[in-house]
Amino acid sequence: MVDHDHPELTVSRQCELLGLPRSSLYYQPVPVRESTLRIMARIDAFYLEDPTAGSRRMVQYLARDGIPISRDRVRNLVRRMGLRAIYQKPRTTVPGEPSERFPCLVDVRAVTTPDQVWATDITYIPLRKGFLYLVAVVDLFSRHVLSWKLSNSLDTEFCLEALEMPLASGRKPRIFHSDQGCQFTSSAFVQRLKAEAIEISWSGRGRCFDNILVERLWRTVKYEEVYLRAY
Repeated sequence: MVDHDHPELTVSRQCELLGLPRSSLYYQPVPVRESTLRIMARIDAFYLEDPTAGSRRMVQYLARDGIPISRDRVRNLVRRMGLRAIYQKPRTTVPGEPSERFPCLVDVRAVTTPDQVWATDITYIPLRKGFLYLVAVVDLFSRHVLSWKLSNSLDTEFCLEALEMPLASGRKPRIFHSDQGCQFTSSAFVQRLKAEAIEISWSGRGRCFDNILVERLWRTVKYEEVYLRAY
């Protein structure tokens, strides 16, 4: 977008017009170190086995693997990977009020027809020289993956793109279920579902079984594809 050879506008002026800090124009992304990627891959594997593990237990798992690491670094890496340990947390603070809140409407045993409930989730995908995030939309009755998208950042846009793909085919669910990640609780995502008159369902905090079928999908994808291929 910035033309370094523009005859009239200097680079500084172009950056000013674009609202772009000039320093960011010359920024070169620093690749993640291979040693860090290996640690993140191990954390991801341990999380699949024990999604209730917090930073303290994850440090112990890594130590058994011969990886000495501090709790602070584990917390930073887990946050970067978009993982959240599943356990009941004390309610010590009250978050800012979202425009609306939605209860969990899903009982897996009561799903009896296709397009009754769609569910979504995001997972971390380790690569040989980096990592990506994968989102999928799944029909809970057929277990069919209706759509999926990859992204190098945890933004809302790629989740919306994954939602649009099956909606574009003319299908839509009665209920759409997700966790309370910021991508799915964002106003853009909520309003898109409302525009289609789809009921919105959110997993309760600390309820590890509300989205268990999508979590099971991630286990299959990683053990039968991602870990074997080492993309």
